[in-house]
Amino acid sequence: MKIHSKDFCVTEGSEVDLKKWPTKVGPVYTSEDQYRKLLQDQISKLSAQQQLLYASNRYAVLLIFQAMDAAGKDGVIRHVMSGINPQGCQVFSFKHPSAAELEHDFLWRTTQDLPERGRIGIFNRSYYEEVLIVRVHPELLSGEGLPDLPHDGKEVWHDRYRSIMNLEKHLHANGTRIVKFFLHLSKEEQRKRFLARIDAPEKNWKFSTADITERTFWKDYMKAYGECLGATSTKHAPWYVVPADDKENARLIVSQIILDTFEDLKMAYPKTSAKRRRELKTIRKQLAK
Repeated sequence: MKIHSKDFCVTEGSEVDLKKWPTKVGPVYTSEDQYRKLLQDQISKLSAQQQLLYASNRYAVLLIFQAMDAAGKDGVIRHVMSGINPQGCQVFSFKHPSAAELEHDFLWRTTQDLPERGRIGIFNRSYYEEVLIVRVHPELLSGEGLPDLPHDGKEVWHDRYRSIMNLEKHLHANGTRIVKFFLHLSKEEQRKRFLARIDAPEKNWKFSTADITERTFWKDYMKAYGECLGATSTKHAPWYVVPADDKENARLIVSQIILDTFEDLKMAYPKTSAKRRRELKTIRKQLAK
């Protein structure tokens, strides 16, 4: 199976019913050895693209990962970005907002961590939590200090979709390329992964009773995710729904989508001027003596 990024992309303005999106597709690898070889090849290409990104200093790249618990966000980030120079890449994880963060608008805390030009930023969860977990648990809105909370809850989410899209449009116009991934995990596969975390002592720290509580809201989350993906996937900041039941497959799909994004930038190393070449020749002569 060849990976085509567009097969996983949410069309702008479409309605998304996640029941119709697969959580597993045919593997692009035939063995563990081939998987490792394919991933290593993609990692090497990503490393080269990152160097170009840094040298050209024209764009920043922001990768956003959203998913249900145990979908494999950490593993994807760890494996796919393993060949990236740490100096040119930063990962930020966003959990429950702090008291200080709640004193600001909902986009404030993530805006502070946007990547500079020439660098890659990774958000493990993001400002999208404000139209996902807060939508599933609307009681959280009361703690956000909103001055005029509408009686119609839908208005809140549509206002936030608009704020998010305006931010992403602004960032795109100023050189930040945004790629958003929803790792689509089935409820059954989540159950198996939770059991594995309980059964393996070294993984017990990954599991909490809150995970089971959130699992009871599965249908609510799927509805919230579906509407969010359909409302906020745009040409300049697309959402990709990545089948996540097969961890290895998901990593290969994500890395290919990121590669395609970089290659579409058509970056090149800065050209050396005639004056600069003369300077370098002079310095070379001095070093060669």
